[in-house]
Amino acid sequence: MALTMDQLKNKSSARLIGLHPILLSAATALIERCYTLGVPIIITQGLRTIAEQDALYAQGRTKPGSIVTNAKGGYSYHNYGLAIDFALLLPDGKSVSWDMKRDGDGDKVTDWQEVVQEAKKLGFEWGGDWTSFKDYPHFQMVFGLTLTQLRAGGKPSETAMAKVLANIDRYKEAATVNKEVKVTVNVNGKKIADGVLDNGTTYTPARAVAEALGARVAYDAATKTVNITK
Repeated sequence: MALTMDQLKNKSSARLIGLHPILLSAATALIERCYTLGVPIIITQGLRTIAEQDALYAQGRTKPGSIVTNAKGGYSYHNYGLAIDFALLLPDGKSVSWDMKRDGDGDKVTDWQEVVQEAKKLGFEWGGDWTSFKDYPHFQMVFGLTLTQLRAGGKPSETAMAKVLANIDRYKEAATVNKEVKVTVNVNGKKIADGVLDNGTTYTPARAVAEALGARVAYDAATKTVNITK
C-alpha cells in the first residue's frame, strides 16, 4: 500500500499534539525526510502526562507486564513535550515494526539506523546512545535543561531555541537540495531497473516495468501518449 506524504503524516498527527513547537517542527521534518529516503515512519508517542508516565512506570512493578521505563511521572522528557518515540511503518501501510535489523529499502543500511542518522542531523538526542536502560525508539531535544529544572518550571531559553531552529532550517535546506533519491525497482522480487524518489513521488521507467510484466510499450509522439498493452 503506497501512502502519500500527507497520508503518512496524518498517521502521526494525534501523537504530535502538545509537543513543544520546535519539537513539532523537527518531528515533522524527520517524517518527511525518512519518507523521501524510502523509510516511512510514524510517531508512536509524544507528550505523555504525569499520570500516563506513572501508569507506565507501574508496568512490571505493581501492574502486569514487563518493565519499559525507569522514569516516574515528571522524570521523563515526554512529560514536557520534549521527546518522541517512533516505529517503522511496513509496506501494508498499517503495521508497524521495531525491527532494528530491517532493511526494507534494500540499501544495505538498516532502516532504523537511517532514521537515527537523520534524527541526529536534526539535533535530536537518541536513547540508543544512553549508557544504561537504552531506549532505541526514543528521541529528545532538551535545550540544555535538566529534568530538575523542568520540574521547577524551567523553560528553554531564547538562545537555546534559536540555535536549534537554525539547525533545523539548515537541515531542511540540505534535504531540499538533495531531495532526489535513487530507488530500486523490483518486479516479483527481481530488480529490473532503477528509479527516482523525488519529493515523495516515485518515478520508474515504464518500458522496463511493463516488459517485466509481459506487456508492450509504445509511444505516440503525435498525442504524446504512452500506450501499455498485453
